[in-house]
Amino acid sequence: MSHLHAPEDRTAASRRWWALAVIAIAQLMIVLDATIVNIALPSAQKDLGISDANRQWVITAYTLAFGGLLLLGGRIGDLFGRKRTFTIGLLGFAVASAIGGLATEGWMLFAARALQGAFGAVLAPSALSLLSTTFTDPKERSTAFGVFGAIAGCGAAIGLISGGLLTEYLDWRWCLFVNIPIALGAAIGAFYLLERDHVEKQHRTRLDLPGALLGCGGLLAIVYGTSEATGRGWGDWLVIGCLVLGVLLLAALVMVEKRTTHPLLPLHIIGDRNRGGAALAVGMAMIGMFGLFLFLTYYLQVIKGYSPVMAGVSFLPMTAAIIIASTGFAARMMTRVPSRNLVVPGLLLAAAGMAWLINLKVDSSYLTMVLPSELLLGFGMGLIFMPTMSLATLGVAPNETGAASAVINTAQQVGGSIGTALLNTIAASVTTTYLVSRNAGDPLVQAQGAVHGYSVATVVAMGILLAAAVIAFLMIDHKPVPGEAEAEQPVHAAI
Repeated sequence: MSHLHAPEDRTAASRRWWALAVIAIAQLMIVLDATIVNIALPSAQKDLGISDANRQWVITAYTLAFGGLLLLGGRIGDLFGRKRTFTIGLLGFAVASAIGGLATEGWMLFAARALQGAFGAVLAPSALSLLSTTFTDPKERSTAFGVFGAIAGCGAAIGLISGGLLTEYLDWRWCLFVNIPIALGAAIGAFYLLERDHVEKQHRTRLDLPGALLGCGGLLAIVYGTSEATGRGWGDWLVIGCLVLGVLLLAALVMVEKRTTHPLLPLHIIGDRNRGGAALAVGMAMIGMFGLFLFLTYYLQVIKGYSPVMAGVSFLPMTAAIIIASTGFAARMMTRVPSRNLVVPGLLLAAAGMAWLINLKVDSSYLTMVLPSELLLGFGMGLIFMPTMSLATLGVAPNETGAASAVINTAQQVGGSIGTALLNTIAASVTTTYLVSRNAGDPLVQAQGAVHGYSVATVVAMGILLAAAVIAFLMIDHKPVPGEAEAEQPVHAAI
């Protein structure tokens, strides 16, 4: 009778891969929106009359809401159904993008970006949770997470390219309007392709409010503190106060979660050495990756005189390397080798990419200096993101995959925020010191000082990536076992 089930099996498999397309599109939208408005910012600032002091809120409003609400967003998906929260997240993101694109005042754009971040915080954990519960066959899972990992790694670069193209050939508002058809199309696909995951009634209204306040407050304080460090410096009282407050709130969260029966963040999720190691590896990798984006964007546009579009296009080789490494190599090897045999070499390759940039000069060639660094970092990131994303939810109970997904997303977000602020502060400080004893009025000397600052900050980024490799080697000990992902398959729904 098995032949009677073959068409049904083929139909189910087809639905899974179409579901992957929907989930991947949603994830890409979330990731690229963190950077797509960067290049459009000068145009938006001029058009809306935003002051120099307030322009940072176009970026900060998104990262604050997104990073601060991730833990809550992940748990909401666990309690009220991931298909439902995924669809609501997409529709809300579309509405927020429309408000931002139609903004006539600066505050409207700030509010829209914060709203985007809030719905993104609901959407991102649901996307990873749906991926984890949809693909339980080891071979299918490796392919699906290869695609997802590639998107997580290259989405920011795609955002820079898209932002440049849309701003130069259309208008800055299209950096927001472009999300509307993407989100609506993904929402329609989710409605038809994703199976509803039923949630037990007794869990629907049990939300850990004290945990939500402490967790969201702690993350909010840390993300805000690191974002303010870029302009104020790490010694500023506000920056130090926010970071200390954030750490204290998260410490209080741990104490509260030990005693509650329905925790926002079940501590055994982060207590697992593989999931903890994966989160640390991703967070530290994002520090180096966002540092490279920051320095190369300035270097190519300010020092080398590239247009915004050309600067964005120059990141394409790194994007291609991430995709090739994630889908072409890591996806095939994930079921054959221990996870750290992918993550550790990936971090070492990324560190080698940073090491290549140490000798960056004002007159360095793109082909001999920038391109090799991009390729090394791209191949490294492709090996990192795919297995760590899989480890984040591997073996987690179906009613906790949202919380587990939120942890890895939070690591990405906080790592990116810290990387941008930390490395930018180091580069600016080194440049200032360099110019003190030299002719600071000479444009060539100014350029040399800026590049020297980039090089020193790159050394720091390389050190962080090497430290991450050591941590991943010591913490991640997962070895693939046949059928291990099947435990995640919900008993109440067949997807």
